[in-house]
Amino acid sequence: MADRPYTILSCGISLDGYLDNAERSRLILSNDADLDRVDGVRASCDAIMVGAATVRNDNPRLLVKSPQRRAERVASGRPSTPTKVTVTRSGRLDPHAAFFSTGSCDKFVYCPAGLATTLTEHLGPLATVVGLDSGTRLREVAEDLSARGVNRLMVEGGGTLHTQFLTAELADELQLVIAPLFVGDSRARRFVSNGRFPWQGERRAELAEAHPIGDVVLMRYALSARFAHEGDAP
Repeated sequence: MADRPYTILSCGISLDGYLDNAERSRLILSNDADLDRVDGVRASCDAIMVGAATVRNDNPRLLVKSPQRRAERVASGRPSTPTKVTVTRSGRLDPHAAFFSTGSCDKFVYCPAGLATTLTEHLGPLATVVGLDSGTRLREVAEDLSARGVNRLMVEGGGTLHTQFLTAELADELQLVIAPLFVGDSRARRFVSNGRFPWQGERRAELAEAHPIGDVVLMRYALSARFAHEGDAP
């Protein structure tokens, strides 16, 4: 099997398992201290991945915010912020989205091979489009990223992407932050959707760390044997 990056899933959820509410305004689940922690995890990675729906709905910038962390990355010979990656089946991506318009880092868009030419013309020089014969099979995406020098990958959602990484056993670590509030609306987006997850019944995910950060709680789960060797890498 080809190499793939050490992969961290990072997510903040409500007490009832939602990523957001169903309203137009964004639900703030984290706090400043935890956002700074997430910024540190970003700075430690070679690439950050989100799904195309997250690019459309949340318009994330996906940049390292701390000037000190950016400077440290540059001093070590790396770009100031990690490579950005997204995956799309439809090709519905706005070239004006912050994903493309912010940061001098590389941007990669993975899509089915049949969409690659059209999407390349649509995005122009803003991103490298990679067409896959398998469609958007995540193992092939991960292996391609590894071949491009991505050794440490951070996946920041949304729920579809988290579900796919977990059900395919392509995640090495889960960093789950629980916020002290409920959403209580089934129209909202959940952390994961239906799927055949490996951690069911007698197979339980290994809790490696749990501690409060202000009013939220961080739980880190070791999802593969690689966690022991790479989970605490800088």
